[in-house]
Amino acid sequence: MKFPSIFRTARPMRFEIHARHYDPVKEEIEQRTSRIKKELEVEGLLTPERRSEIEAAYGSKGNSSIRGAFTQGGPIRNKPADLLSSAGMIRLMILLVLVGTITGYLYWGPDALYILLYIGLGIAAVLFFIRMKGKKNE
Repeated sequence: MKFPSIFRTARPMRFEIHARHYDPVKEEIEQRTSRIKKELEVEGLLTPERRSEIEAAYGSKGNSSIRGAFTQGGPIRNKPADLLSSAGMIRLMILLVLVGTITGYLYWGPDALYILLYIGLGIAAVLFFIRMKGKKNE
């Protein structure tokens, strides 16, 4: 409870900032887009059916849906992801190669490193030739 006083006590200053955002580039793009759409409708090149198809494909305000655009598969696109493209599988393969390299070095010495090097180069060469053959067929 506050006691009455003849002196005025300092209060914290209060102020309100109403954010105002003006993007002239966005406004200009919207104006140009609407002007071009009107010109195309006047010329008969853009029918209302075609306009609704475009708006359905790109959104009503020209915003494209970017959600899931960079995924290889999975729950967003409702298709199974490639086994070798998942990050967890790549991490597992790297871990197995490292553990195998350390274990091989401890049991067989430096010869194990050379064997793994040759096996890795062989796999890389086979994959390279498979990709080159695939590009040749296209």
